[in-house]
This record gives sequence, structure tokens and C-alpha cells, in this order.
Amino acid sequence: MGEGTSTSLTSAGGSSRSASQGLHASGLTRRYGSRTVVDDVSFEVLPGQVVGFLGPNGAGKSTTLRMLCGLGRPDAGVALVDGTPVHRLPNAGRVIGVLLDASAVHRGRTVQENLSLVAQTIGAPRHRVPVMLEAVGLGAVARRRSGALSLGMRQRLALAVALVGRPRYLVLDEPLNGLDTEGISWVKDVVRGFAADGGGVLVSSHLMAEVSTLVERVVVIDRGRIVQDAPLAHVVMSTETALCRSTDDEQLLTALLAAGVEARAEGGALVAHASTRRIGEIAAATGAVLLELRPTSRELADAVLALTEGEFRARRGLDLASWGTDEEHLR
Repeated sequence: MGEGTSTSLTSAGGSSRSASQGLHASGLTRRYGSRTVVDDVSFEVLPGQVVGFLGPNGAGKSTTLRMLCGLGRPDAGVALVDGTPVHRLPNAGRVIGVLLDASAVHRGRTVQENLSLVAQTIGAPRHRVPVMLEAVGLGAVARRRSGALSLGMRQRLALAVALVGRPRYLVLDEPLNGLDTEGISWVKDVVRGFAADGGGVLVSSHLMAEVSTLVERVVVIDRGRIVQDAPLAHVVMSTETALCRSTDDEQLLTALLAAGVEARAEGGALVAHASTRRIGEIAAATGAVLLELRPTSRELADAVLALTEGEFRARRGLDLASWGTDEEHLR
């Protein structure tokens, strides 16, 4: 079965949407010993929104998501679901659908058994199980042991687990991993449909190109703190990158570089990482006549990289020659 083969997913969200106020992280803080891994994190996911939760490895994303879903208790702050602290909900699984780890299924149980167990645990109707398996394209492998599934199929099962209780909100961590192009398109359709039906969705992923076509707002976390919370368009534009052409691009490029502006020639124009005003000032001082000057957006991945440091970011331009030879290390 291809990763993208499935029937149409039924409308998620049997719970009343009229009372939905949103999913709120309010001052969430988590410490491990003397180390603070999540530091006063606050943001919201409102009904009808798809929000991206982005940042480098080790930034505190997973810890924040677990606290937001009630799977981990904060040392300070509170996660609110429609105004109620998540740990006070009698059955959080019926309100928040969670996909945090697609491999977190019992590999010895069948696909149907795994989903049935979740449905039973959260009190979802039994008839939802075969409906959801058909909806995510796993009906034909319902009796297959989960350990024999491909990564893409496990992702589909994990999404079925998140949706089986017909929640108001979805919290999805790397929901596109292991899926082919058709499968990715299908998941995005599911997420968009869920939001269009009044649900709120929080998506964390490293696949920035895909995220940029799905989310409308971006929350960026770095070293445990929120460094950006803004509409997607603002995030990719706020890096102040501009395209310009002049009567003498070579002269202008030299002037930009001399002024400390990162710039390069590209496609018959110059791309400069500065505001249009700054570029205009440099051009005027140089005497270059501008023929074109307009702001451009970076790719989302570049924008997030510009906003974050990342505790585990690898050094760029690694000089392998400096390692020497094996013989030198054996002396």
C-alpha cells in the first residue's frame, strides 16, 4: 500500500467548539537539577489556527509540548485548555490529540489492538477504531503487528491515535517524518481540515519548507525561551533581506561589504541582508543609482536559524585537514 493511500478523514472534533478558548502555555518553566530547560514560556493556539513550534535540537520543544499536553508537570506556570489547567481535566485525551512519538506503540500488538487500547483508555467509542483506521489508510493492515509497519505507516497510526477521541486540539511533533510526498500532502490536508472545522493545531517539525506551507503563525524557541511569536509572513520578512540592482552593481557590492553588510551577487542582482533604508543610504553615499530595491523573504529555515543560537549547533566550515592523519594520532 502506498503511504498516501487512504479514504477521506472524517471531521475531527466531536467536542463542542463553541466553548473553545484556546490552548495556552502561561509561564511554563521546567528545571532538571540546576539546569532550566524551559524558561517562562508563554504562547497560545487559538481555535481555527495552525501554529508552528520551531527551534533547534535541545531548545526545549519536546519538554514544552509534554507540559502543554499534561504529560509533564511544570515547576512553574500552567498549561490551560479552554481556560482549565490541563492537569485538572478529567480526560485530557478527549480534548487534546497528541502525536509526540510515532514509535511509541506496542510493537507486538496489532495496529487495531494498539488503537483500541487507546480508545478504551480515553473512553472513545469502540466504533471509532475501524473508522479511524480506514480514514488514515491502515484498514488493510489492521491485523498486522505494529512492529512490522514502515515508518510512514507508524506515523499514520500515531495520527489515528491523536484523532480517535475527536479532540478540540492537536499537538503534533514531527508528524511528517517518514512520509512520501503524497503522504505529506495528505497529512497537511488533515491538519487544514481540522483547523477549518474550528480545531487548533500546534505543529513542531524540522521540515521547514513543508511547515511554511501549512502554518499561519510561528513560535520560535531557543535555549528554553521564546525568541519569536509572530505571523509567518512577519518571521520570514523580519530578517531584513533585500534585492537591489543599480547602474554599477560591482561598485555597490563593494560599498555594502565595506559597510559590514552581508551581500552577494545573485541572478543579475544583489541580495543584501539589511533593511532597504540602510541599503539606500549606502548607495546614496557611494553615488550608485538604484534601479530596483525591494525587501524579500528568506526561507523559513534561514529565518529560524537567524533567530536562534542552538546549544548543540555544529561549527560551520569544519576543517577536516586540521584533524591530521591516523598515524599522527598514534604517535
